[in-house]
Amino acid sequence: MTISLTPAARQRMQDFLARDAAAVAVRFGVKRTGCSGYSYTVDLAESIDGDDRVFDQDGVRIVIDAKSLPLVDGTAIDFVKSGLNAAFVFENPNMTGECGCGESFTVG
Repeated sequence: MTISLTPAARQRMQDFLARDAAAVAVRFGVKRTGCSGYSYTVDLAESIDGDDRVFDQDGVRIVIDAKSLPLVDGTAIDFVKSGLNAAFVFENPNMTGECGCGESFTVG
């Protein structure tokens, strides 16, 4: 089970963590939403729960809850700037489809 970060994503997450002394990790997961089923969530975590899986990549601790883990296992996370927009981008090998607006995805 793995999650990987590009250098740009790692730097962005380190920046977020440095701004919040209470944050112990970045929480990555999914929630049910949209027309295809799931969307990604990225938040700061102030605690690590008992069912969380912890990944550490180059000093960035990422926590994922047990329900999200099978849906995001193997995901590569990037951070992309395009003009005035900037966002995390996810390359998820478990994704089998996504909605037309790109806000949600399905898994097989």
